[in-house]
Amino acid sequence: MSDDLIQSVIEAVPDPMLHLGPSGEIARANTAATQMFGTWIVGRSHDAVIRQPGLLSRIEAMQAGEGASEGRFERSDQSGVTQFKVRLTSLVDTGLLLHFTDITHLREAEEMRRDFVANVSHELRTPLTAVLGFIETLRGPARNDPEAQARFLGIMEDEARRMNRLVSDLLSLSRVESEERVRPNEDVDLHAVLQGVIAALRPGAEDAGNSLVLECGDCLGDGTSRIWGDRDQVMQVFLNLCENAMKYGGPDKPVRIFMAREMGTGLLKGPVLRVDVTDEGEGIDSLHLPRLTERFYRIDTHRSREMGGTGLGLAIVKHIVNRHRGRLRITSEIGRGTTFSVQLPAI
Repeated sequence: MSDDLIQSVIEAVPDPMLHLGPSGEIARANTAATQMFGTWIVGRSHDAVIRQPGLLSRIEAMQAGEGASEGRFERSDQSGVTQFKVRLTSLVDTGLLLHFTDITHLREAEEMRRDFVANVSHELRTPLTAVLGFIETLRGPARNDPEAQARFLGIMEDEARRMNRLVSDLLSLSRVESEERVRPNEDVDLHAVLQGVIAALRPGAEDAGNSLVLECGDCLGDGTSRIWGDRDQVMQVFLNLCENAMKYGGPDKPVRIFMAREMGTGLLKGPVLRVDVTDEGEGIDSLHLPRLTERFYRIDTHRSREMGGTGLGLAIVKHIVNRHRGRLRITSEIGRGTTFSVQLPAI
């Protein structure tokens, strides 16, 4: 293969590629490689550039006559660690080709999967351990104690319901994530959805002394509260947000829902419908705000579990809003409450 042909081939590849000459020097580098390593590498020995024993040993093995091989290469910079899979190919009498493929996203996905499995296992282990412990007690010391049996069965029911909520939220999250790239096309009246949310939550709100108040901006009139959406998912968003506001806002506190039609900004072009769900609770420290929509992230784990939270509600909200090409914004002030703002493109 001629020198010009080698250069043309590696330049046609968008990933970084290096051509090592027969003596181990870097004979050629494509544009992506010089952007990653610098232009100074051409003509230098490969071990002065790569400096990672695992990959260097693979290069030495290839130079000794082994067939095609793979190695790993990591590069650190201000944005973090980038991991590459390196494919090594021998060229007859002209050295080696090194093809660097960024696999950082695969590593991050694997880390997310491990964290997710660990979190689910932890969330299920606690109630399961409690239920098994109470079963053992009911078969033993409390066998002939009706009062203890009634108390333990009540706790077991609570733990079983908690596991049921967790499984339900996991299934809901999985379903929402699988549909996230499919844009919904149902004509939905958002004002009617919010009225349905209030009707569904009113009995519980009255028991807790909460008032649910829906207010609309002056510019909102008949036929101006429609969006392209999935009605059930939109309902789920505002059920989750209003239930959170009632739980963490505290008893005997109002929950205000405000809807207005306005012009979008940034990536949201054209008219949008904004819905603010505001409570008068303790507020949330700004340190926590960026992480609230992460799976299983809780500010107060014990309190959240006592209130029946699974740690997945806001993650589900985020994915549904993303599917509807909308935006979720959270603002809070310690001692004054929290506002969850959802913007959705209007028809």
